[in-house]
Amino acid sequence: MAHSSLLLYYSNRRLSGSFRSFFFIPTALALITSISILFYISTTSNLFTHPHQITVRLKPPHVSSTLSPPARQTISISFQNASQRPFESPKIAHLKERSGEAGIESQRPLGNYVNNNEVYLDRDIFLEDYKQMNGSFKIYVYPHRRDDPFANVLLPVDSEPGGNYASESYFKKVLMKSHFITKDSTKADLFFLPFSIARLRHDPRVGVGGIPDFIRDYIFNISQKYPYWNWTGGADHFYVACHSIGRSAMDKANQVKFNAIQVVCSSTYFQYGYIAHKDACLPQIWPRQGDPPDLASSKRKKLAFFAGQMNSPVRQKLLQVWRNDTEIFAHHGRLTTPYADELLGSKFCLHVKGFEVNTARIADSLYYGCVPVIIANYYDLPFADILNWKSFSIIVATLDIPLLKKILKGISPEEYLMLQSNVLKVRKHFQWHLPSIDYDAFYMVMYELWLRRSSMRFPSSAFVDPSHR
Repeated sequence: MAHSSLLLYYSNRRLSGSFRSFFFIPTALALITSISILFYISTTSNLFTHPHQITVRLKPPHVSSTLSPPARQTISISFQNASQRPFESPKIAHLKERSGEAGIESQRPLGNYVNNNEVYLDRDIFLEDYKQMNGSFKIYVYPHRRDDPFANVLLPVDSEPGGNYASESYFKKVLMKSHFITKDSTKADLFFLPFSIARLRHDPRVGVGGIPDFIRDYIFNISQKYPYWNWTGGADHFYVACHSIGRSAMDKANQVKFNAIQVVCSSTYFQYGYIAHKDACLPQIWPRQGDPPDLASSKRKKLAFFAGQMNSPVRQKLLQVWRNDTEIFAHHGRLTTPYADELLGSKFCLHVKGFEVNTARIADSLYYGCVPVIIANYYDLPFADILNWKSFSIIVATLDIPLLKKILKGISPEEYLMLQSNVLKVRKHFQWHLPSIDYDAFYMVMYELWLRRSSMRFPSSAFVDPSHR
């Protein structure tokens, strides 16, 4: 009896194990299948993210631009989010390459990020690379005739650029007369899309609402007429815009938004459409003639100064807290004294976010020797790949506006003199000149573009014509 019970016990265990195996196998297969499907979706779909293309153009150095498209190859690698792109920053990537991470021996340490008294992240590398950029960098501009119906939008302005958005016009006007221009597309590092957002905005045939359609049609037309856009999907193209409308201008041209280099004043990485380190900040600079004024910090009696429209919650908060203060002067509306006198009479000048993170106030501050205080979260500051902003400015979070006086008065006289001394060193980078001069705003923007050139050149031996395979 006991023996029969034992046999029955082991038979039941085997049967139970068989049933468990029967249910386990399909469950495991279903789990593995689900994981495989999710992995496939995550690596191939752009349902949740927009792909960012890093494009390598295989282009021999002496091939005529009239060759048919099959004679040129493009390798496109899509990354589903910005963190997957193989370059965190053009400057950092460049430094890493030089420091040995790309198999190249380095002659100096990776950048100088410790000494906040130094205005450049790495002065030696900047000067050396600036010289290389100045001697070899080439830009191809899509040609347009004077009798083109939109010549006013596509060609440089004849008059002197002016106003808050003059940077866009200055850049194009200076570029077209510079030694960086080439008419040989095979020698071009980058291709310039010469449309002017500011001029489209005021053109009655287009207007604000018609800009996205204009840009979409323009890209279609050049991609049909020329092969350059199609080589890389626009990754080696760039456009320049200072007005904030430039962001919505690309709503119907996603290849421009996500592939091309956007050189814009409204460079905030908080907003959709701007990709920090692929795109670049164009400094917003009010045009001024002549040399900057002589400066003396001893005459600066006011602690801080701001004047402007109350067109954002940040500015409203500033006025609410400091409206009646005797040391921080926050003004709403028209001043009764000259604007320049206020900048010259203040130790710190406040750059406070309005509709956008950018205004011309940073360049104003630097021009008049006033240390800029930046109160604009998520601002991708101009020339951030080159300049050490901590050495000549104060950055204050918008939530810390009530602590503004405590922060500024906590800066010692010695620290302030260092900051102002560095302001005088960097202000040459925030001025436009016609014609341009070394290290001014134009050359600094060109250097930023040089860091971002996305097409890698290969020797002719690396070029393989598909027709010969």
